[in-house]
Formats: sequence, structure tokens, C-alpha cells
Amino acid sequence: MNPLGAWLATDFEIVANLENLMLTGVTVADDGRLFISVPRWGDEAPFTVAEIVDGKPIAYPSQQFNDEGLVSVQSVVVAPDGRLWLLDTGSVAFAPWVEDGPKLVEVDLATNQVLRILRPAALTPTTYLNDVRFDLSRGDGGYAYITDSQAEGALIVADLATGESWAKLRGHVSTHAEPGFRAIVQGVVRENYAVGADGIAISADGSRLYYCPLSSRKLYSVPTAALIDRDLSDDEVAAQVVNHGDKGASDGLESDTAGAIYVTAYEHSAVLKRTEDGTWSTLLHAPGALWPDTLSLGADGYLYVSLNQLPRAPLFNGIDHRIPPYQVARVKVDAKPVKLVR
Repeated sequence: MNPLGAWLATDFEIVANLENLMLTGVTVADDGRLFISVPRWGDEAPFTVAEIVDGKPIAYPSQQFNDEGLVSVQSVVVAPDGRLWLLDTGSVAFAPWVEDGPKLVEVDLATNQVLRILRPAALTPTTYLNDVRFDLSRGDGGYAYITDSQAEGALIVADLATGESWAKLRGHVSTHAEPGFRAIVQGVVRENYAVGADGIAISADGSRLYYCPLSSRKLYSVPTAALIDRDLSDDEVAAQVVNHGDKGASDGLESDTAGAIYVTAYEHSAVLKRTEDGTWSTLLHAPGALWPDTLSLGADGYLYVSLNQLPRAPLFNGIDHRIPPYQVARVKVDAKPVKLVR
């Protein structure tokens, strides 16, 4: 019997069980290599990035780099060119980030070597870098779009050619934690979530960036051209933001080449799909799927999701009510990931 209970899904399966690693991020390369991130939120985590090999987590790109080069990685994302990027919050247990801690790290999957480290400058003392998407088809070297999840929230743009970065929509209603927001997770009211811009996905043609605060039930989007244009004021960018309405409360987002947006629905232990015409459907749901966190669409046509029991963690609950394993699951969606590259 599936340990998560009866699933509303087709061809659903568990691809990794993790006994002692409360993961957040998950990403899959075209050749099927699977990577996870394990932020340091209080547990004794031997590493903060791992590759899943034969069902077991192995420190990646090495134990030494985890020990000496990384602080606490929230997200891992394979970019359109096949390179892996690690998004390091630079913060342990949501404390203020340490000097030179917040960063983007590019890794060559062919050699397992670190290629470069970018340190965004568009930060505030309480910035928490959460998730990232890439468009390598624009500019001299492409752009990275990063969500800043502190309560006031922001979208951070990084020019991958120059290493320069800037923030847009800081404190805007679309990036800010909704005042008075209450999440209801498995029947329990949660009032201690004040998290800004979190989930992020890029449209199939790269023209729009979709995003949402964790402490909200709205889906928003903005033209990427407005984010890239450093001369536009926040008011001018804000005038181009579209509110796509209620989607439920979400953590991670993902997109595909057909224009669909996938969202986790953490209040309902579910993952939903919004087609290009705005039609919503449920891809999977199970009582045991407590806190679907990050989504990653693979070239194999599967949508991968991390399940981490976040509301049961002592950092958010005061008491440790977690029941391992934490898991990576996948469901067949027969869609193709967005790859914006020259």
C-alpha cells in the first residue's frame, strides 16, 4: 500500500525516501539525475545539497564544498543549458544571513565542478532567497529571477553576464505576505506564516514571470521585460502586474511549454494545474502528502514534488511532530519543461 494513502493521480510513485533529511528543493536533469536541497533549519544536516543515487542521498558536488562553500541551500534548479544552480540563503534557521552567504552557485553536471559563484547585491538585512528560474535566451548571458521571501517580499533579477542584480516590486501587494493571513493545514489553523514571494515559474516564451507569496492564495504575473528594465520605477512595474485570482495557498510553482502552470496546494496536500485558458484541475491529492513544497518538471514528462511535513517541524510548530520519511514523489503529466536558451 502506498504509505501516503490513496492518491488521486495516474502513474504516481515515490522516487526517494529520506529518513533524516527534511528537504525543500528538488530538480531533475535531462538524463534523470535527481538533486535535492536540505536547508539548515535546526536539524543536524550533514550536507545541504545532495544527489539521489540508487535511492540514497550523496553530498553534491562534494562533501567538502558543502562544508566550506555552502551555508543553507533552499533551492536547486537545473537551468535550460543543463547546468545545476544552487540557491544559498546564507541563513541558518532563518537568522540574519552571514556575510557572503547569499549566493547563486553554478555547477557543471558533466564534471561535477563549481563554475562560478554570483552574490546578489540587491538584498536587505532580512532577505531570504527562496527559489529561482532562468531565461538564457535574453541579454548577453541570460537572466535569473529570484524570489525574496521575507515578509515584505521582492523579485530579484540577476544579469548572468555581468553578475549585477536589482530588486523589483519590493513590498508590493503581489510580493508581500498578506496581512492577517491564516493557513489551515490538515485542519489546523496556522497563523505564524508571514512569508512573501516564494513560488516562481516562467512562461513558455519567457515573456511573463508567475509568482506568489506563500502567505497568500493569489497567483500573480508580470512581464519579464519590465523586470529587466532597470530604468523602470517600481510603480511602473507594478502597473503591469496581473492578478490571476485565487489558486489556493501555494509554496512551489512550475510551468511547461504548453502554457500550463503547476502549483502546490499545501493546505490540501495536493498539486494543481492551471492550463493556458485558466482552467484548473487536481493532479494529485493525498492526506499523507503533508506540505508539497517544490515542483520540478523533467524531460521524462514527470512532475516531481518534494514532501517535507514542514508544519510539524519544531521551527514552525514548537514541537517536533514529524514522522519520517520525507519524500520525493512524481506523477506523469506528459508535458515538456520550459527551456529558454539560445
